[in-house]
Amino acid sequence: METQAKLRNVRLSPQKARLVVDMVRGKGIQDALNILQFAPQKTAPILSKLLKSAVANAEQKGISDVDALFVKTVMVDQGPVLKRFMPRAQGRASRIRKPTSHITVVLDVK
Repeated sequence: METQAKLRNVRLSPQKARLVVDMVRGKGIQDALNILQFAPQKTAPILSKLLKSAVANAEQKGISDVDALFVKTVMVDQGPVLKRFMPRAQGRASRIRKPTSHITVVLDVK
């Protein structure tokens, strides 16, 4: 019985988010939350909240043993890129890219 949670348009670079996501893929829920609790990256608390949301979705679906859940798949896809400009010398401007991500978490029972 699979459950999932999605987070869209979060202001994180997909490349940096994938580094944190790789640490929890395939782990049990408690192990994943413990890893994320002590990870220093900006993505860690966001992913932790998303995992808790997926667990709540599993409870809502009627999965009785929440402790038996594990992280089946976690995907980080690229979202829209916000483009901004910063003034530079001699009337020029340089582009600043602010990437966004879409994170999908799928949980399953062992």
